[in-house]
Amino acid sequence: YRNSMSSLRKGNNENRKSIFYTTEEWELLDPTPKDLEDSMALEEKRKNLTEGSKGLTSSAFPFDLGRIPHKTRRPLKDMIGSSKNRNSSDSSPTEWYSGNGNKLVSELQLKYQSQQEELEKLKKDLLSQKELVRLLQQTVRSSQYDKYFASRLCEGVPKDKLELLHQKDDQILGLNNQLEKLIKILKCKVGELNERLGMLMETIQAKDEVIMKLSRQLSECEDNTTSQSGAVNSSVATCTNKELQELDRLKDNLQGYKTQNKFLNKEILELSALRRNAEAREREWQAKYTSLEAKLCQIESKYLILLQEMKTPVCSEEQSPAREVITQLLEDALKAETSEQPEQAFFKPHLVSEYDIYGFQTVPEDDEEEKLVAKSRALDLRSLSLSENREISTGVKWENYLASTMNREMMRCVELKNLIRSGIPHEHRSKMWKWCVNLHVRKLKDSTVPGYFQTLLQNALEKQNPASKQIELDLLRTLPNNKHYSSPTSEGIQKLRNVLLAFSWRNPDIGYCQGLNRLVAIALLYLEQEDAFWCLVTIVEVFMPRDYYTKTLLGSQVDQRVFKDLMSEKLPRLHAHFEQYKVDYTLITFNWFLVVFVDSVVSDILFKIWDSFLYEGPKVIFRFALALFKYKEEEILKLQDSMSIFKYLRYFTRTILDARKLTGIAFGDLNPFPLRQIRNRRTYHLEKVRLELTELEAIREDFLRERETCVEKRDLISDDEEDS
Repeated sequence: YRNSMSSLRKGNNENRKSIFYTTEEWELLDPTPKDLEDSMALEEKRKNLTEGSKGLTSSAFPFDLGRIPHKTRRPLKDMIGSSKNRNSSDSSPTEWYSGNGNKLVSELQLKYQSQQEELEKLKKDLLSQKELVRLLQQTVRSSQYDKYFASRLCEGVPKDKLELLHQKDDQILGLNNQLEKLIKILKCKVGELNERLGMLMETIQAKDEVIMKLSRQLSECEDNTTSQSGAVNSSVATCTNKELQELDRLKDNLQGYKTQNKFLNKEILELSALRRNAEAREREWQAKYTSLEAKLCQIESKYLILLQEMKTPVCSEEQSPAREVITQLLEDALKAETSEQPEQAFFKPHLVSEYDIYGFQTVPEDDEEEKLVAKSRALDLRSLSLSENREISTGVKWENYLASTMNREMMRCVELKNLIRSGIPHEHRSKMWKWCVNLHVRKLKDSTVPGYFQTLLQNALEKQNPASKQIELDLLRTLPNNKHYSSPTSEGIQKLRNVLLAFSWRNPDIGYCQGLNRLVAIALLYLEQEDAFWCLVTIVEVFMPRDYYTKTLLGSQVDQRVFKDLMSEKLPRLHAHFEQYKVDYTLITFNWFLVVFVDSVVSDILFKIWDSFLYEGPKVIFRFALALFKYKEEEILKLQDSMSIFKYLRYFTRTILDARKLTGIAFGDLNPFPLRQIRNRRTYHLEKVRLELTELEAIREDFLRERETCVEKRDLISDDEEDS
């Protein structure tokens, strides 16, 4: 059959038909010869009509869409009808069976859905075929327009306008092609969206089936529970009654426990208050006991001195009862060291240990008078330690500071200087002394090779060393009152020998000087051999001026003159007192400076002086030397003759026991104390001493020349010649 379509322009519809031949799939076919003849006849007729009506511009163009039967061609209605018939035949009613009702329903639903999908697919095919027809019609119309305009416009139209028209036509075709491409892309996207929609529909359907299945199972479970609820209710009621009874019983027990707990808490509070009161009373009694014990030590010390003063001279022949009692009391006091006490003893004083924590002997064994003085001093020290223990110890401050420097390196600071001035605790002194020594000799140690100390010691032992003989003579004379150096087999003797030999090999100009052995002995109490060696290097090469420990002791003599200047400035009354009675106190202080107070003060004060000395340097020696004189200034001023003054100066430092008071004088009362002033005075006095030594050397040379020329003086020899 033929399918015709109205033209785009108004006019006679009969003459405006174009015929197209398609299959039932809407494919274009070639026309048959008969159809071509019919179309040619119509074209001739159209030309005749056109010639008769010239001048008309609104002529129409017939379009006739026809279909030539080809292959199995059939009308579109038949195609749609057959599809509907198929759908109707597929969806014919099916018999229901009571046993498989649900299964048949699901199968019918699936068939129905498949038929619906097929119907949708056919509709989509129909729409695509219609779209194809529309495109073909547009193509034909465009060709007809081109043909018409080409035939009408070519007559008398310039070529440039024709070219412009062809360009515009080309642009229009390009735009049409782009439009077709965009349409294809949109169709692809629409297809993808339809596929996703189908997948979602299938998912929803599957979920609906699961919901239906679960609903059926739920209904079945509800039916089962209703049948069993009757049997369970009776058992549940019984259990509930038992639980309620048990709950009541537990409530009663809980109430009883609460009452009992309240009573016990009240008793605990009362006992806690009693315990706190008892602890407070115990602390009070402990403080009173400590105070009384300190006072008792002081009384015992004074008691021993009193007995010594009341005792009659040994040469006296009188035997009075009082003397016997005093003698017995003295014997009891001296025998208090032993564990066996005589039953008839009149007095039993406090026990004093034989050695202190540093290894120094507290009470000598030879002289009875010295025993009493040492015992009295030990009791006074114990009294001071008991009094200090009642106050806040510096040990807590040291623990806090060392804990704060655990993850960082210690550096010089005011806090550390104040802590060191107050004294380093015994348990931390080894670590702090080593740190102080390394602080001063780090550059010297970095310039040496590894194993430097062992190399020096090996050379000193294998090769001839001129200082080794004098070192051996002084080993046992170093600290005879210390158990670490009291005998040749003591553990400190070999260490002392090694350090002195190594140092003599490092410094051949000094070699060995009396006084170095005591410096090393004190260092070895807290440091290892190599660290003690570097400690001696710090004192001799870093702290002290040159020629301090040489044969002439030039630096030591200079420091005594500097100290005299400081005495006249800081303690003018005492200095004038010494000048009045012509007492040369530098004979006493010379050894203080040479060995840094070793064997001059009690051990507790000695090590506190060394703590500050190793950190701050030689200025500390001047501070404490002045502080010792200021501590006993009033007692010295009471002495009115040179012999008593000089005798008092020989032992007065051993009677100073309060380290805290002495430290306060040294670092508080004597300020300001600039190091620059000491250096300037050293420079000034160094030149004077050198001039004096030069004069003495000239006098000595004159004496030697005169002795050689004078017969009477040939038998005179000098001290140096006598030693040689």
